[in-house]
Amino acid sequence: MSPDERQFLLTAAWLFLRHGQRTRARAVCEALREEDPRDGTTAAALAELLLDEGAPSRALDILRDADIPPSLSHAAAVLETRALRALGRNAEAAARWTRHLESRKGSARQWMA
Repeated sequence: MSPDERQFLLTAAWLFLRHGQRTRARAVCEALREEDPRDGTTAAALAELLLDEGAPSRALDILRDADIPPSLSHAAAVLETRALRALGRNAEAAARWTRHLESRKGSARQWMA
């Protein structure tokens, strides 16, 4: 599948979601993930859908198996933190968020006490 075709299908999934057709959006994302399980953009989209459906464990697995592009590092950090919190793993969630903040601003700048 070409990058343009992938982008078209991700846009279609977004449109489905925007118009209240979550099942179709998820089906498109799952089909794209079957085609390329390492695609970080698809993983982030599917993880967002899964978190909203109450499946944080599956969302976390999908995110951790994917190659997240640098442009989505913030989104991936938010999604992983949400998934960890939903699983009751609050210390891991805080550590994940702290690592993300440090990677963005440098470890010399303290964000959290």
